[in-house]
Amino acid sequence: MEFQAYVDQIIAFVRENAAWAPPIVFALAFGESLAFISLLIPAWGALVAIGALIGSSGIDFWPIWIAASLGAAMGDWLSYWIGLKLEYSVQHIWPLSRHPNLIPRGEAFMKKWGVPGIFIGRFFGPLRASVPLIAGIFEMPFWRFQFANFTSAFVWAAVLLTLGDGISTVVKYFWN
Repeated sequence: MEFQAYVDQIIAFVRENAAWAPPIVFALAFGESLAFISLLIPAWGALVAIGALIGSSGIDFWPIWIAASLGAAMGDWLSYWIGLKLEYSVQHIWPLSRHPNLIPRGEAFMKKWGVPGIFIGRFFGPLRASVPLIAGIFEMPFWRFQFANFTSAFVWAAVLLTLGDGISTVVKYFWN
């Protein structure tokens, strides 16, 4: 089954079972932000689609936003910890071993941007996977990382969910 088919099933499930939306969104955002998983499962599209359900299905924005934000922050936190513990040996673990340029690109990015790089990296696909690992490998101070991690997670989640809600509103406007 294609990834899009899984996304469609998740969205249909959320549409019919709004109470499950926060845990599902947490898991999607966690997976999207976790170093190894995010390379395999780009869940941001599902988050945008769930954002589109917020206005049309009567799903409350706040629990979804908090769940997505905390899921993203926890995924990056775990990635940071993995980088801290495994250091450079992490680049030899699949799927990073299949993308040998991710770690050096993340390293160059972090050297250039530092703490603001955590915030910026959240919004760019391949960087989202490697920046927290790099921050852990280079032992970025814990509280600096966490400040950038949590603030960027809340902004990122709001952007994706609002984008979906905005697209839904525009489609409804032109559809009617």
